[in-house]
Amino acid sequence: MPFFETADGLRLHFTDEGAGLPVIALAGLTRNGADFDHVAPHLPVRLIRLDYRGRGQSDWADPATYTVPQEAHDVLALMDHLGLDKAAILGTSRGGLIAMMLAATAKHRLLGVALNDIGPEIAPAGLGIIMTYIGRNPAQRTYEEAAAFRDRYWVQFQGVPMARWLAEVTAHYVQTPDGLVIRYDPRLRDAVVASGAQPTPDLWPLFDALAGLPLVLIRGANSDLLSAETANEMARRRPDMIRADVPGRGHVPFLDESEAVAALHAWLEKMQ
Repeated sequence: MPFFETADGLRLHFTDEGAGLPVIALAGLTRNGADFDHVAPHLPVRLIRLDYRGRGQSDWADPATYTVPQEAHDVLALMDHLGLDKAAILGTSRGGLIAMMLAATAKHRLLGVALNDIGPEIAPAGLGIIMTYIGRNPAQRTYEEAAAFRDRYWVQFQGVPMARWLAEVTAHYVQTPDGLVIRYDPRLRDAVVASGAQPTPDLWPLFDALAGLPLVLIRGANSDLLSAETANEMARRRPDMIRADVPGRGHVPFLDESEAVAALHAWLEKMQ
């Protein structure tokens, strides 16, 4: 099982599958490499998935290091470990913020960036929802209960089969005799709360740092985290950006929707 060691002594887990163009897949805030299980069969690339520090199968760390700059540094450390001078980044939510940070600080290491339902402005409604669950185990006690809960109450998603919800909750929780347990360090909540106590930074310069890189934006049409207005401004600043709005999806699309796959393939073609 592949691991590498960071400068501060953590063992971080990653997977490395396929051949060809190296694409590093970066998951959402509380999630892990399983975020990309659904899209992986559709991507003819060398797909490298990283579990951030404190998430998935990676070591837990000082919560003060659960930050976008540190996680961007960990991505570069992974690239160095694999001997990759350059790679493309497919970033879902938090992963997209890390991709923009890399564009601002290590652009020479990037081949292109795909953003999944994330931009330089985060809608307060979506952030508020994240704060209701981050660092807490779900009230549902079994995978079946958690899947049924999503099917019933995640109304921003339409037409999702129960098998998909079961796959999702299985990837992100551990079922124990005492109920479901999150697959990440619950102290991640402390890091997010601490970041919220600081003035909100202007992230548009990070987005603008993507200039010249092949870029795709995939947005859930019902997203409560990435507003249509922000997505439109991103398109205005980058008229060459490939864009797909996925109907019947909130935050975040699974990426195997036909609209998302087509956009990702167009993006990959730009990097050939």
